[in-house]
Parts: sequence; structure tokens; C-alpha cells
Amino acid sequence: MAAVTSLRGDLESLSRTIHADPELAFEERRASALLCSWLSGHGFDVLKPVGMLDTAFVGRAGSPGKGPTIAFLAEYDALPGLGHGCGHNLIAAGAVVAAASCVMARSDLHGEIVVIGTPAEEGGGGKVLQLERGVFDGVDVAMMFHPADRTLPWRHARSAAHLKVTFHGQAAHASKNPEDGINALAAMIQLFVAVDGLRQHIPSSARIHGVIREGGVAPNIVPDRTSADFLVRDARAQGALALVERFTACAQAAALATGATVEVRETAPLYLERKNNHRLAARVMGYLSSLGVAVEEPSPANPAGSSDIGNLSMALPVIHPYLAVAPRGTPGHSIAFRDLVCSDGAHEATLAMAASMAQAALDLLDDPTFLSEVKDEFDSSSPDLGD
Repeated sequence: MAAVTSLRGDLESLSRTIHADPELAFEERRASALLCSWLSGHGFDVLKPVGMLDTAFVGRAGSPGKGPTIAFLAEYDALPGLGHGCGHNLIAAGAVVAAASCVMARSDLHGEIVVIGTPAEEGGGGKVLQLERGVFDGVDVAMMFHPADRTLPWRHARSAAHLKVTFHGQAAHASKNPEDGINALAAMIQLFVAVDGLRQHIPSSARIHGVIREGGVAPNIVPDRTSADFLVRDARAQGALALVERFTACAQAAALATGATVEVRETAPLYLERKNNHRLAARVMGYLSSLGVAVEEPSPANPAGSSDIGNLSMALPVIHPYLAVAPRGTPGHSIAFRDLVCSDGAHEATLAMAASMAQAALDLLDDPTFLSEVKDEFDSSSPDLGD
């Protein structure tokens, strides 16, 4: 705790700098450079880029080969048009401070502490690409947390498919010769109507939502191209994929009804449901409780989103607890949440979480029995599905 407390000012400075300068998925150049520079200045050997991703990095410290490798994961991408309405500024600052605290607290680490910079969580699937490209090879356990309106040791998550739908029609003068046009916007409207009808007949665990990116250029021109981005989710990957087939049928029907043609393509890897490591999460929450943070019990009623951490959780033990940095009921991905994740209270809570994760990481390095219990749970457990 002394090591973490000594870095209080650094944590706040890193968080505020990233928050004030939001960058979108795969474009987080300034945030990535800031974090790499800070880690280098605190004794980490930093490699960048990694995994063929310009803004991804790995910082290493400790004694490789003398024990397990424990990774802290940093996210630092922002939301389009909203900035850091998901609090990734806190995730990044908390990750590097937790890792540096481990190094400061132990002159001889029984293993290796790494920070892995994971870009493009907001729809780009950075962790999935890094996993496929070997960035996580050799990592025994990975830890991160997520800002929220409540503190939870774990939460279920939905699998999610990221889709772009593009309709192609034929431009024409909307008054003089509309009969010569094929209205791509009409096709898009039909798709949204069909999806609304489909929602009556899908499981309660499923979600479909989208936004129109292109809708035409002028009211007197028949739109010849429209596009929209959609997320199609369900509790399990097989459910999400089955729903993608039904969604695609709706798009094809809209094209057939209007004479347009349609393309449906994935814009990011499929996000999988999450397998939380309860043994490790409980240890972190125990330390967090000892610092005065109130921890709630997980409930299937808690709302769930989706994240590329799910794919990683199927490959190795992972935790993704939630930390209250905003009043209960504050919606994520909102202006209110964006403003609160840069508050003094949010930084104080993140400091406590960094200390708790750091102590749990040292437990994993120092106690082979605890590490074995964490790995045994990973081998035998199933994803948290919220049912």
C-alpha cells in the first residue's frame, strides 16, 4: 500500500491526461506513448508495437523464468463522440500503477510482472488480435478492472458480433424521375422495422441495436447508398451466431423488397462470453474490502455488456471486477459517467483497486498453492452466463 500511495500523483496525472485527450480504437498513439514512457521511467523494459498493432505494447519487469508471469491489462481507447465515457483512463492508470507497485514492493520478484497495452476494446477486438498473434504467450494470469456504478467481483458478459450493413441502390431525381431510382434508405428503414419485429421472438438474453452511418446526401436525390453498424449479442457465442443468421435474413429481405443489393460484413472479431476466475477475484475483493470499499455480491440481474476480455478468459485465468466510481444508477457510456471518471473520488477508488490487484499479484508470485488453485479453477470452470 505504501508503494501505491507514493504513486497517487502519477495515477491521477496519467488518468487526467488520457481523459482530456480521447483517441479512438487503434488510434491511441498519444495515450500509448504516455504509458510506455511512464513504464520505462519506472524500470520496465517496454516493447512497442506488438501483435502488429501500432498502439499495443508490453512492459516487463522482474525475474522471467523464476516464477509465473502475471499481466496487468491497460485499455485506453475512447468512445466516438463521447470521449472516455467508459472510464478507460482509469483502467490504464490503475494498471501501470499496480504493476509498478509490485516492482517497488519487492526487490526480488519470484517471477515476472508485465503490463500489456490492449488497444481498441471499443469494437476493435484488440485483445482478440493480440491473443491470436501470440502477445499473451507465456502469461499465466491476467488482471484488469472496469469502472462502474457499483463494486462487483465479477459479472457475466454477452457474446457480441460487430456488423456493418451496406445497401446499394440507384440514384435518381426524387421528383422528376423517382421511378428510375432504387432507394437504399428505404431498404435500411425496412431493416430496422424487421429487426424491431424480430426482437419479439428472441431470447431475453439477446440484444440487437444499431445506428445509421450513411442515410443519403439530399432529399431530392434518391439515396443510392446507406450503411449502418449493428451489435448482435447473446449470452453464448452460439446464440449470437445463430441470431446473426436471422439478422442477415432480415437484411436480405429488405434488399429484396426494395430492389437494392446488400452487404453484411463483420467489422471486428466475435467477442466471447466471459469466464471469470472467482478464486482470484475473491482475493482481490478481500483486499479491497479491507481498504473500506463496499463490495456487492454478483447477481444475474446485473446488466451485462460485452468485451474482448471474454476471448482472453477462455485461454487463461482472467479477472475483470467492477469498481464503483460513480453514484448508483449512473449509466455507462454517458456524459455523466464520462465526467465522473475524472473526479477525485474515482481516482481514490482506482488507487485502492490498484493496491488490491498488486497485492493479489504478489500472492500469485509468492504462493504456488494459490496459483495452482487459480489455474485449477480455470481448467474446471465454465463461463458466467447470468442464469
